[in-house]
Amino acid sequence: MLKRELPIAAIGNSFWNPRLHRAPRTACRRDLPFPAHTVHLARMRFLLRLAGRLLLLVLLLAGLATAFAAAVVFTSLPDAREELAIPSLSAPVAITLDAQGIPRIRAETERDAAVALGYLHARDRMFQMEAMRRSAAGRLAELAGPSALRLDRMSRTLGLLPRAEADLAALDPGTRDMLEAYAEGVNALIAARGRLAAPEFLAIGEPEPWRPEHSLLWGKVMGLWLSGNWRRELERAALVAALPPEKVEDLWPRDGSPGRPDLAAALPSPAHLARVLQAIPVFGEDAPLPASASNAWVVAARRSASGAPLLANDPHLGFNAPILWYLARIDFPDGSFRAGATAPGVPAIVIGRNQSLAWGFTTTHSDTQDVFVERLAGPDAYLTPEGPRPFTLREERIAVRGQSEPEILRVRETRHGPVVSDLDGLAAAEGHVLAVAMANLQPADTAASSLLALNRATSVAEARAAAALFSSPPQNLMVADAAGRIAQYLVGRTPVRAGGDGTLPARGWDGSMDWTGFVPFDAMAHVEDPESGQIANANSRPAPADHPVFLGRDWYGDWRLRRIRELLAARPTHDAAGFAAMQNDVTSLLAQALLPVLRAVPPPAGLAARAHALLAGWNGEMRADAPQPLIYHAWLARFRQLALEAGGAPEGTPAGPEFTERLLLDPARGAAWCGAEGCTPLLARALGEAVATLESAQGSDPAAWRWGAAHIASFEHPLLRFIPGLNQMTRLQAGTGGDNETLSRGGMRGSGPNPFAHQHGAGLRMVADLAEPDGILAIIATGQSGHPMSDNFASLLERWTNGDVVRLGRQAGNESGSIRLTR
Repeated sequence: MLKRELPIAAIGNSFWNPRLHRAPRTACRRDLPFPAHTVHLARMRFLLRLAGRLLLLVLLLAGLATAFAAAVVFTSLPDAREELAIPSLSAPVAITLDAQGIPRIRAETERDAAVALGYLHARDRMFQMEAMRRSAAGRLAELAGPSALRLDRMSRTLGLLPRAEADLAALDPGTRDMLEAYAEGVNALIAARGRLAAPEFLAIGEPEPWRPEHSLLWGKVMGLWLSGNWRRELERAALVAALPPEKVEDLWPRDGSPGRPDLAAALPSPAHLARVLQAIPVFGEDAPLPASASNAWVVAARRSASGAPLLANDPHLGFNAPILWYLARIDFPDGSFRAGATAPGVPAIVIGRNQSLAWGFTTTHSDTQDVFVERLAGPDAYLTPEGPRPFTLREERIAVRGQSEPEILRVRETRHGPVVSDLDGLAAAEGHVLAVAMANLQPADTAASSLLALNRATSVAEARAAAALFSSPPQNLMVADAAGRIAQYLVGRTPVRAGGDGTLPARGWDGSMDWTGFVPFDAMAHVEDPESGQIANANSRPAPADHPVFLGRDWYGDWRLRRIRELLAARPTHDAAGFAAMQNDVTSLLAQALLPVLRAVPPPAGLAARAHALLAGWNGEMRADAPQPLIYHAWLARFRQLALEAGGAPEGTPAGPEFTERLLLDPARGAAWCGAEGCTPLLARALGEAVATLESAQGSDPAAWRWGAAHIASFEHPLLRFIPGLNQMTRLQAGTGGDNETLSRGGMRGSGPNPFAHQHGAGLRMVADLAEPDGILAIIATGQSGHPMSDNFASLLERWTNGDVVRLGRQAGNESGSIRLTR
């Protein structure tokens, strides 16, 4: 046999040294039936066959493991037809799902409906709810590791969870009962499904039980990111030492509202302020919501083709997969109903209508947050008008995935609020710390009671009573009733300041800039039944400049508001389909205002000249299939960078479209930043550099460039987006039109590999016609399900991209499933 005829050494040499084409001479024997090199080749073939079989086995095992994992994930999909007993129900609840997974709930009582809504939210969006409560409670790092620490530190410092627990105890019994009913529905799903409640729990373990205070955390998160300007105060203060006052004013142009402009003394150093800003979560990186949001408008019955008021609302928030919103309709035996957009975690319709009332929200952007500079009085105290006072102290232990020991965060609070300069272990600067006062952190938050009362309201008068209970965040609540009345109410707590206007951090030690209370609800700038028969809001200043209540100094440009008014004035009456079309309008009034200046710029020869020529007949429409929006935005983005550099602004200085408009339409301010010759030379340079960058991405023919190829709406899973492979499998994308200043809002990143990426916008669009019970049209950007393998994970994306809507009528239409909840 071969083993006997060949020495072991020869076999070893031939195996380990494949460069040899024959066995060593000592291994060759005349009595072998064939040469030694033939034996070597046979051995190699055998080993190759063996390696191939082993590789095939490995691939087979990997395939089996993948198939098994996919099968396990597949089992976490809910069944199309389900039945579950929930003992707290007063009567059975029937739920029908339409082809898009939108439920029609038929319940005997409001409490039963809350149980059913909790069950449905958990069934379709349990991990979204988990991510929300972990974010608010400062527990994301348990899942995501150190990358989530900045957000966790912020949530723990602000104490969102303990404040929600305190608010729950102070709520009226009826509201607490509804929150408990909702939690019963959520926990019924968790008990029935366990780790199969969502595919993510297969990896992280069964979700903890839902508690009523967890529902209040949704409002806390909204209150944090949709309120005031405390970050802007810090940004402005950091620039005071670097730029003259008039240039700081250019970056945030004053709107003209009345106020008290006396500023704080003894500001911390810019270096210290920069470190604090670095420790604060930033939208697009780890913060969940952008800086501005929403359109809403309403017309009275005489302006409506149906003979009843029409109301439209599209809130603009950050994009995720799934989107924040979940559509639903609830019907009761007496013919009453509620329909519209819910938020998983909340036991009510947030934006929508009932049988007699429609409502929507936009963010007021009034200034309800102030940073206070606190003087230290020793290591554990700070100065007050009454003398030194000790900090309120607590210790937070933050568990971090991948770390054996938790991070210890020492939180200090002053009489104004939490000390934010302690974030990330920042040391005191020049004997000061920075504390933040937020209206949304004040005790006895009754926003939950207000929202439930709004769901029950059947008239504008009852909606006003519900609005008076709304404590946070500051919002414009727009309502219309079937009797023909329309109104807008400014809701949320607005502070009354002893001094200062919230422009810069305030003195905290002498009481001269303290909050002395909140503006009474009836004193706010509400609007009821105006003679024009219409009301509109798009985040610009919601009150007349001469109104006695000071809401804030800084306001966003009013281009969207003016566009709404243009479109409303274009027709004597309107219908629901027309309102839905308005929500998809992509005309920019800012672009129309700036185009004469841009067209007058002599372009550099070549590519820049060809791109510039395309703007000649452009009307400012930000269409996805057009090249002009891309040229316009790339040009102005580069111009802003060059103007800030020329004007001496530090790197990273924020500047928005209001700054751009001021420089291009006010020659004096343009010269102050761009130089004595004005901004034309800088604009010409910016155009050349911008189109050169675009050429590398979209080719050498400007006419073939497309806005939609760069302005891509991206919806990513909040956790899986960090995992290679899975991030691509769960990412949803669509090329879109619009920009920051159009009704079809296309909020952009502004930096990074794709500065034009569409990051936030109208994840929900809703139109209500009070002439009929089925008169509600809506669409969300992704789908009803949060399960990536579900048919309804992205089932509405194409319709959303195309500007389509679905009707939330009483009947489900094409039924895709049914659920029965019994006692």
